[in-house]
Amino acid sequence: MADVFEARSDLDWMRERLWALIEATPALDWLLLTKRPEQIAEKAPWGNRWPPNVWLGTTAENQLWANRRIPILLEHPAVVRFVSCEPLVGHLDLSRWMGRERSEHGINWVIAGGESGSKARPMNPEWVRSLRDQCKRADVAFHFKQWGQWCPDRLDAGVSAKRLRVFDSFGKASTVVRVGKHAAGRELDGRTWDQFPTAEEGAFANEILAAE
Repeated sequence: MADVFEARSDLDWMRERLWALIEATPALDWLLLTKRPEQIAEKAPWGNRWPPNVWLGTTAENQLWANRRIPILLEHPAVVRFVSCEPLVGHLDLSRWMGRERSEHGINWVIAGGESGSKARPMNPEWVRSLRDQCKRADVAFHFKQWGQWCPDRLDAGVSAKRLRVFDSFGKASTVVRVGKHAAGRELDGRTWDQFPTAEEGAFANEILAAE
């Protein structure tokens, strides 16, 4: 429950313990998610030969951070590379990093979710649908984690519930309602999205990079 690539030298001894633990537990898949991909090369010990049980991800809550972080993430040959778009606060186009030939080291998994908490910002449903559709076209695993405090408007929310009109980047309007994280749930267009990648999906790209 931490960003292990935080730029703090006083944590280096803890990182060394973690790297050893990862290598000693090959039956466990370790998901390392960071907002600091620029620190990976310096902090991680594996160079171009990452353990096959490490999945490496970065957070991209809007297009600005996607453009900055994802290219750095894809420099590293982890067997699975993923992007966490949570909290999703704007439209995201990830297509340039998906749908590639496996030797081009693209994204293997996209996680999306809305914001929770008392000051949560609403998430436009069209932003989530766009990510889902991008993943479907590129055959990339998609996992929708939660709506958060706000979800698409619905009758059972009651007339007194707070509602907002939100607009996507093309000017299309949607109405969302604040019902709370648990009531909002995680269904998107009538179903849950619990797709996961397999380590084999990224193995080929890993082998290519390791040989370079």
